Amino acid sequence: MTARSLYFVEPETVSVREHPVPDPGPGEVRVRTDLSAVSPGTELLVYRGDIPESMRADETIDALEGSLSYPLQYGYAAVGRVTALGQGVADSWLDRRVFAFNPHQSHFLAEPDDLVATELPTTRALLLPNAEAAVNFAMDARPRVGARVAVFGQGAVGLLTTAVLAEFPLAELVAVDRVPERREQARAFGADRAVPPAEVEAAVGDARPDVVLELSGSPAALDDAIGVTGYAGRVVVGSWYGTKPAELDLGGRYHRSHIRVRSSQVSRVDPDHVDRWDKERRLAYVRSWLGEADADLSALLTHRLPVEEAADAYTFLENREDGAIQVAFTYDGD
Repeated sequence: MTARSLYFVEPETVSVREHPVPDPGPGEVRVRTDLSAVSPGTELLVYRGDIPESMRADETIDALEGSLSYPLQYGYAAVGRVTALGQGVADSWLDRRVFAFNPHQSHFLAEPDDLVATELPTTRALLLPNAEAAVNFAMDARPRVGARVAVFGQGAVGLLTTAVLAEFPLAELVAVDRVPERREQARAFGADRAVPPAEVEAAVGDARPDVVLELSGSPAALDDAIGVTGYAGRVVVGSWYGTKPAELDLGGRYHRSHIRVRSSQVSRVDPDHVDRWDKERRLAYVRSWLGEADADLSALLTHRLPVEEAADAYTFLENREDGAIQVAFTYDGD
């Protein structure tokens, strides 16, 4: 059999390389991937080359232990089945559906401790990392009862964040995105209103949000998010801008606004939560939420493409063509 792996060769250039299907060593299993999801945030930075190459890909994920210098493999959402066991691995792992924080590969090796065995449908299991990010953003945003909240950016992570926040007892939840189809989906996921960026100031009027989450990936949106936030409100920055600079106008009302701006990122649990929460507890909640969510989460998966057509996938997401929100690669024909 032949395995296939996706490589980022240079900015805006990807290739799919073939190699022999690996055999698991002692303590390992082999996973045959059914679907792997493209991260429309960080992965597009890798695709564009908007990344600091000396930075580690992810210091908390073993499968991404290298740097962000080209050529590299990237990706962190793969769902498949265990097809072979190495010495010392319990027979119960064979044929189990698993999720892995792993790059785009048709077959890969992993230790069982690095896999998440799941009974979720494949398409929901594929959302685990984005849903975990959404829950993390909600935890760090800490909206109070009756709060007014706005979410800038309604890509896959933004929409899941909107869906999570819609379950809070908020006074109002406003979604902000320039793409009409994404605004429509945000309303379906529970947003009270969904507006384009140019209209958000008029939409909120004097009832400025208490909490604003910036999840668009656009540095310019951070200035808009700060500008719309109410007195002594909070801006939670979940976007990673890579090497793109963020220019902020802090010379006007911001100086007297007492607005707090803070970062939020899913790799670690914020120290404010560690007295009661760790990554295992958070992931357990995310798995439960994905299993019980009333929202039609299948609407997020807008495109499935063979991994050989990966270049088209990144073009769709880069240009937001064809209503693209979440793109996944398939690995048929093995």
